[in-house]
Amino acid sequence: MLKQFLNLKLSQKLSPQQIQLMKLIQLPTQAFEQRLLEEMNENPALESGTEDDEIYDNDEFNNDDTNDEFDDYDDTDSEDTSDINIDEYLSSDETPDYKTQANNYSDDDEERESPLVAPISFHQDLINQLNTFILDDQEREIAEFLVGSIDDMGYIRRSTPDLVDDMAFTQGIYTDEKTVERMLHIIHELEPSGVGARDLQECLLLQLKHKTPTEYVALAIDIIENQFDAFTKKHYDKLLQKYAVSNDQLKTAIHEIEKLNPKPGGSFTGSNKITEHVVPDFAIRIVEDELVLTLNGRNAPSLHVSKDYQEMMQTYKSSRDKSNAQKDAVQFIKQKLDSAKWFIDAIKQRQETLFVTMNAIMHYQREYFLEGDETKLKPMILKDIADMVGLDISTISRVANSKYVETPYGTKLIKEFFSEAMKNDQGEDVSTLEIKKILQNTIEEEDKHKPLPDDQLAEILLEKGYPIARRTIAKYREQLDIPVARMRKKI
Repeated sequence: MLKQFLNLKLSQKLSPQQIQLMKLIQLPTQAFEQRLLEEMNENPALESGTEDDEIYDNDEFNNDDTNDEFDDYDDTDSEDTSDINIDEYLSSDETPDYKTQANNYSDDDEERESPLVAPISFHQDLINQLNTFILDDQEREIAEFLVGSIDDMGYIRRSTPDLVDDMAFTQGIYTDEKTVERMLHIIHELEPSGVGARDLQECLLLQLKHKTPTEYVALAIDIIENQFDAFTKKHYDKLLQKYAVSNDQLKTAIHEIEKLNPKPGGSFTGSNKITEHVVPDFAIRIVEDELVLTLNGRNAPSLHVSKDYQEMMQTYKSSRDKSNAQKDAVQFIKQKLDSAKWFIDAIKQRQETLFVTMNAIMHYQREYFLEGDETKLKPMILKDIADMVGLDISTISRVANSKYVETPYGTKLIKEFFSEAMKNDQGEDVSTLEIKKILQNTIEEEDKHKPLPDDQLAEILLEKGYPIARRTIAKYREQLDIPVARMRKKI
């Protein structure tokens, strides 16, 4: 039996230009500058700099509707140039370049950039150290292969048989496990101490054996070598009973271990990991007890449409005999001019979107930005800001997720200001950020000899007026990267 159904479905499709604009909004300052360079390389009709000889009649953008942030962009692919209004491309009322510049800085402001150092890489430093050892050709090949197998944290995380097989199959180096172990001993002599270890236990042992021998270092070596499980689980009572030492003696030995570096490669200043230099997209300052927001001027470059391309249009218009080649050329020029004009307008829309969004966040969290007290952060979700500025929630998310703001209290990731609301014992909405801060302070003030378990932390927060379940305490503690009570214990 056949049945008919009527199914209505409402869907919205974004144009390629709308998608491009959303991607532009999402980019932080440095990535935006790279995107700008790519666009200028691809489109010769888009030029940077100012043109002082131009006079613009149209003095403002027609952008009254804030919600219309992704206007459709009409780009005809018609090959018939008779449909093209040449005068439209010859007028001098295109978006003036000064409209896309930020007025946050004066012309004589200096751009202060932190100099970037290009240090020697972690692995190259290890290779340089190898050059101080007397090795034959095969030993050097094996040692260099082992150095290449060290990860950024300083570990070799493969077994000796796997290393032997890997060298044979990938490098054509045929050796045995005994030789590889001998070369590993040489790697373990390199700096930083502990590099080339196969696991944490070996890493700590290597560092302890490089220390000046004392009774406490000897005890620390014995603990790591023979009681590593009890040490990691902080079963200090078992260790006291095992070694028949006093609390102070064990405490001193444990202190020797705590001074070691569990990630010897990660602390190397010339590590091959790239250090990210954060460029704030906004700055908030306090001027006479009022908040002042500025947008980083690098987000609003000076751009204009190429006059050369406009002159090409003028030449075509003045020509009596319009050949097919000229028609093809003017079609190409039109496409580039359309793209350049759209990109300039998109930058302006991006600039406005960033500013109004951050301005709304600043006013919503006014108490925090004036005082810097994290407990003053109000519950705030994306919808709160979206409703204030009349933009879509996804747009607010794109602004918040990858942008930074410089404040009197340091440079902050904007998305960190967003949090859910919870009720206190007075029935008032409080931010989960406030609760996390109080939880963190409570743990910092605890007696480290008797750290507080999650159920006791829940009781303390309840006394402070925050009825939080134990499982919620555990979740917040993990988000704050704070270990369980047993792992916080000090001897």
